[in-house]
Amino acid sequence: MHMADALLSPAVATTLWAASGATLGWCSRRIRSDPREHLVPLMGVLGAFVFAAQMINFSIPATGSSGHIGGGLLLSILLGGPAAFIVIASVLAVQALLFADGGLLALGANIFNLGFFPCFVAYPLIYRPLIRRGGTMPSRKRVLIVTILSAVAGLQLGALGVVVETKLSGITSLPWGTFLALMLPIHLAIGVVEGLATAVVIAFLSKARPDLVDAGAETVASQGAGFPTRVITIVGILAALTAGVLSWFASPHPDGLEWSISRITGKAEVDEGATAAHQVLAQLQRQAALLPDYKPASGEEKTSPGNAGESAADEAAWPAVDAGTSLAGVLGAAATLLLVSAIGYLLRPRRRRTPPRT
Repeated sequence: MHMADALLSPAVATTLWAASGATLGWCSRRIRSDPREHLVPLMGVLGAFVFAAQMINFSIPATGSSGHIGGGLLLSILLGGPAAFIVIASVLAVQALLFADGGLLALGANIFNLGFFPCFVAYPLIYRPLIRRGGTMPSRKRVLIVTILSAVAGLQLGALGVVVETKLSGITSLPWGTFLALMLPIHLAIGVVEGLATAVVIAFLSKARPDLVDAGAETVASQGAGFPTRVITIVGILAALTAGVLSWFASPHPDGLEWSISRITGKAEVDEGATAAHQVLAQLQRQAALLPDYKPASGEEKTSPGNAGESAADEAAWPAVDAGTSLAGVLGAAATLLLVSAIGYLLRPRRRRTPPRT
């Protein structure tokens, strides 16, 4: 659901940049007052894991489409909404700058659609109230149902956001009703899969450290349980494995947004925007993207920025065992880890050392 620049007018894109920027500023203030000692390392490895997981598109049966997890709900459950939003924004920034996945003009919209709705709507207004209803420990069945419901809600709102933002921009010929009728059902299916995947990850991590699950926003339940070294190590290993090996098994089919556009126009992308802002940012992205389409750049073979494309060779071989893809995945996960960690440590208050007694 990474929007390309060609879907957005500069006015709408700038508005969403401002909205995402303001939300990031508020989240930064919240992070400064968060007392959890393990927050920054956990943010870093989870950011790397979500980056890697987003490389794996899964096929949606009988549609010719695919999808990938957004990760906002998973991050919110483990970190709380403010920290999760910062991590999602970092993942999307790395994808846009290094891999030309999602446009630079559209980056604010992508952060808002993939970050705001799961972190500040689905998680606090659906997941937490339903998971805590009755004040008793939720059963596995209840956790599964609530997680799927929350993931679906977050993705449906994000898909709706894409359609509304495209309509308000008014620079494409995509018909509003048809675009909406395609986007919502396909992202409903993607949301169900994301909910299942999130529930599995949460169940796995809860066995190692149950205090970390939903110990995010407004709680300090995990403070007295010690530093979660084991969990951080496990998530880091999973991130490397996912980026380096499991990424070979990504579906070659277009994602939900590309599929919806192709059903209307016959191709997975709309024409690039013609304004000066579109052209300047497109050229900047082409120059900045060291690994376009998650492969080492090779001169003229760079793909156009916006959404990562697909080649005929990709469709011919599955799994696509490719050292270049593995390298791109590992480097991207590492870049996300470093970016999130740097942001986290800059935001965290520096604790004063207590002078030794004499």
